[in-house]
Amino acid sequence: MFDLVTKYKRVIQVFLGLIAITFATWGIESYTRFRASRDTVATVNGMEISQRELAEELRRVFGGAVNPAALEAPETQRLVLDSLISQRLIAGELGRAHMFMSREAVIDAITGAPEFQEDGRFSAAKYSAYLASRGISDQGNVAELQSKLPLARFAGSIAQTAIAPRSVAVRLAAIEAQKREVSEARISEQQFLPQVKIEEAQLKAHYDANPADYRTPERVRAEYLVLSAAALAREDPPTEAEVRAAYEARAAQFRVEESRRASHILVKTKEEAQKILEELKKSPARFAELAQKHSQDPGSSEKGGDLGWFGRGMMVKPFEEAVFRLGQNEIQVVESEFGFHVVRVTGIQAGKARPYEEVRKELADELARQKGQRKFAEAAENFTNLVYEQSESLKPAAERFKLQAQQTGWIAKSARQELGALDHPKLLSALFSADAIQNRRNTDAIEVAPSTLVAARVLEHQPAAQRSFEDVKGEIAGELRRREASALALKDGQARLDKLRKGEDAGVKWSAPRLVSRRDAQGLPSSILRQVVAADASKLPAYVGVPIPDGGYALLRISKLIDEPVKEDDPQVTARVAQLYGEAQYEALVESLRSRADIEINPASLEKK
Repeated sequence: MFDLVTKYKRVIQVFLGLIAITFATWGIESYTRFRASRDTVATVNGMEISQRELAEELRRVFGGAVNPAALEAPETQRLVLDSLISQRLIAGELGRAHMFMSREAVIDAITGAPEFQEDGRFSAAKYSAYLASRGISDQGNVAELQSKLPLARFAGSIAQTAIAPRSVAVRLAAIEAQKREVSEARISEQQFLPQVKIEEAQLKAHYDANPADYRTPERVRAEYLVLSAAALAREDPPTEAEVRAAYEARAAQFRVEESRRASHILVKTKEEAQKILEELKKSPARFAELAQKHSQDPGSSEKGGDLGWFGRGMMVKPFEEAVFRLGQNEIQVVESEFGFHVVRVTGIQAGKARPYEEVRKELADELARQKGQRKFAEAAENFTNLVYEQSESLKPAAERFKLQAQQTGWIAKSARQELGALDHPKLLSALFSADAIQNRRNTDAIEVAPSTLVAARVLEHQPAAQRSFEDVKGEIAGELRRREASALALKDGQARLDKLRKGEDAGVKWSAPRLVSRRDAQGLPSSILRQVVAADASKLPAYVGVPIPDGGYALLRISKLIDEPVKEDDPQVTARVAQLYGEAQYEALVESLRSRADIEINPASLEKK
């Protein structure tokens, strides 16, 4: 395809459209990491998935968003393992289809990506900031994209075969656009609390039946040190002289080379190109029309032949030489390996150097990051050795690296909590180890984020303990009273709903009506909105009852339906239905591959901690 950058941009959009697919949700970092391991969790057609790989994927997917205990649950591990199995299956298909992408093509795609552009040119500073935010090197990013872009093409090729029936598209759009006039009345559990009486025997029976609910978890108070490249960078910012010297040494980097904008009409023969050229000489304004009609480059023909802005080295050589030789609005026929191009230059931006004042901040930030990374690289090994060798205290490391020791309140290993730098499963596991608790030794220095090491030490420890019945009796009474009140609210709400549906007076005071739709909830919780839009409204008013998750009951009255006009040729509607069909076809492919694959899972390995 001639329009390379445009092509891959569109493919990536298709890939993102299929993000609901299981394997895409969980990521693809391990496509080529088929390393053997004695701790094999599963094999897929002979390709192993190791326990270490599963642990890495769990951390990558969930990060610090859930408590560490949840990551150890077999159900969670099986969910992520299923996604890894899907990845292996798709990787096998990519291999059989010989779908690969060269390093050069990936670099072209990166330099043409809009998010890395500034003034129409690739910005090394923006790209560097992106790499730093992900904690990945340029080499690692290119290698990752060599897997991702073929995957995007593969996903796109499946999605593009989906046929979205126009009738289905129009019907779906009408359903989504339909508005329903809804009034609401809520029955609160609070009004039933005075009616609830709980006996002492009920409290004791509940306590005896649920002892685990009334245990204090094992807890520690800790102190810790954080050594990070970011903090080291802030301590020693670059001087003005250093920034100025870097600007002068890298002047070429801050020069914006000449760029041009061009449109073209790609045809197979010289005769066709000459004929179009003659037509354009008579009517230059028809260029876009003729491009849409005749051009063989689908990436640009739908845009009237426009290729956007580009610099030298981004197009094939004969085409590029012609474009940079022509003047504004000049037209010429050019032959390349793709065919014959009727090309017109539509814009010229002269090369210029970005002034020092414009790039000073980004250059200073970059130099600071580099300084911080160098200092971190120099200090990391010594910091790691020091907290290990002088494990009785963090003070030597704090003094050596001029770090401030920080302290926590009482924290548990598995409870949800705001721990900042300590919110990392491996670090919490080390902090609650026997060595840290019984011997009061420092934990190892653990990398909790790119270029960030943390070492911690237990100050106080409280073992898990059963709380006495007397201590928790008030909590149990409150919980049981709320449960009973909620049950009474549910019973009352359902009785009122029955009366309303029979046309009787239910003694309900309705709120002011509001118009809701699948696209616009108007503040209704999703659990209630789903019931409202799914309700049978063939006879109005229609009534819906929904238990409220935090207690109580909601009654909804649907009094009016408003059908919004829908355009049959609306491209958004067609695209939305095509996406749904594409997702279904892709999921069907994955399931088909799974049904034919030789998959072995080691359940015992999912229970290892």
